[in-house]
Amino acid sequence: MPLLRLSAAVSGGLRRSLATVASHPPWGMMTRIVEADPGTQSAHVRLARPPHASDLRVPLHLVKTAPIPGPYSDLDQAVIGEVCASSGDGLLFLLYSNLRVVKEGAAGRLSFTHPRRRIGKFDLTRYLDITRFVLNPLTHQLSRLPDIAYDRKLVYGRYMGLLTQADRGHGPPDRFAIAVPEEGNLNVMLRFLSERDEWEHVAVSPCQLPSAREMVINQETLAFGGRMWFVDVTWGVVSADPFSDRPELSFTELPRGSVLPDGVQQFEGVPSSQRPDNFRQVGVSQGRLRYVEVSRKEPFVLSSFVLDNEGIGWTLEHRVALSKLWADGGFPWLPLKESPQIGLIDPHNANVVYLTVDQLVLVLDMNMKEVTGPYPHTGNPMFKCIPCVLPPWLGSSRIPSVGKKDAEKNKGLADVLVRSDIP
Repeated sequence: MPLLRLSAAVSGGLRRSLATVASHPPWGMMTRIVEADPGTQSAHVRLARPPHASDLRVPLHLVKTAPIPGPYSDLDQAVIGEVCASSGDGLLFLLYSNLRVVKEGAAGRLSFTHPRRRIGKFDLTRYLDITRFVLNPLTHQLSRLPDIAYDRKLVYGRYMGLLTQADRGHGPPDRFAIAVPEEGNLNVMLRFLSERDEWEHVAVSPCQLPSAREMVINQETLAFGGRMWFVDVTWGVVSADPFSDRPELSFTELPRGSVLPDGVQQFEGVPSSQRPDNFRQVGVSQGRLRYVEVSRKEPFVLSSFVLDNEGIGWTLEHRVALSKLWADGGFPWLPLKESPQIGLIDPHNANVVYLTVDQLVLVLDMNMKEVTGPYPHTGNPMFKCIPCVLPPWLGSSRIPSVGKKDAEKNKGLADVLVRSDIP
C-alpha cells in the first residue's frame, strides 16, 4: 500500500476513535504567540473547541534569560514565545526568545553609538537567548531541549518541524525528531533526534528542482506520512524523513497557476497583512495533504486542492466565490476592505476552512457553500493558529525521553495539574 494511502487509512481510524472522547475536543486551534508566566510553576494549557483558539503558557523560570537591564539602561527585556509546529499526533514544539527591546525615546542615542545594533525596536548586539520545548498539551509535560551551539548557521528556527515515530506504527510515540533544512541550503539539515540528545548537521540527498530559484520556508512545517513537509507558499513543498541516516528530499510544486514569481518568497518590504502566506496555506486534513488559496480581488475565489497518493500532482476539489455567499448583505464583516485571510484547514474535515477578517473568524464549508460565524478571534489576529490533533491516548502518554539526562530532569515536570477549559 502506498505510503500516503496508508496514512489516510490510519487517519480514518484515528478520527473514529476521537469521536468517542468527551473529556477534551478532538483538536485545538493553538494560538501561535504564547506567554512565559512568572507566576506559575508548571505549564498551563487552556483548550477550547474550534473556532475558539486554545492557548498555553510555560513557567518563566524554565526559560533561558539574560540578566534584566538596569534601570538606567536604554534597553528593556521581553520574553516572546511561539508555538512553531505540531507533530500531527498531539505534541507541540515551542520556542521562547529572550529579546532586548529599545526603550521609548532611546532609539536616537542607540543609533548614534551603535549604528548596527538595532532591527526595528530590537537590540541584536548579543546572541538571542533561545529556549526550545516539546509539550504534551494534555498532561502538560514539558521536555526542554539542549541549546544549539552559537557557531551553527541557524540558531533560531521558527520553521523547525516536529515528527514522532512509534515502534508499533501507531499509538504513543517512542521517539521524536526536530529538524529544518539549513537556511539557503537544502542539502544540509539541522536536526535533533530524541534518543541522541544533541543537535547535528546531516547531509541530505538532494532532489531535482524545476528551476534554480531559492526555496524559502515561510510556513510552519508539517508532519505527515512519516515525513516532514517544508513549505514555501510561493512555490512548493519539499519533504524528507528526518530519522533517516541520509534523508532524501522530494519536491512537489504547487498547483499549476499557483506558483508566484521568483523573488517574492522572502516577503521583503511587504506589510505583514499583505504577505502571501496570509492568503495561501498547505495543511493536512483527513489523511491527505491539502493546499488552499484565496484570490486577492473580488469575488475572492477560494480554491482547495488535494495531493495525490503518489505525492506528485494536485487535484482541484473545491472552488468557491466568497463574495457570492454573502451577496445578500447584512453580515457584520461587510463591506470588506480586502480579501479574507486563510486561518487554517480543519484537520478532520477537508471541506472546512477557517477564515479571518480583521478580528473575526469565519467557518466556511466549501461543500455546502455555507459560512457560519462570525466568532471573535480569541488569539492574536496577526498570527495564524496551529492545528493540534489530540488523539485519545495522548492524555496518558509521556514525551519520549531525550537521552538518559532528560528522563531524570523532567521527572517532576510531568506531575502537574491537567486542566481543560472547554466553552
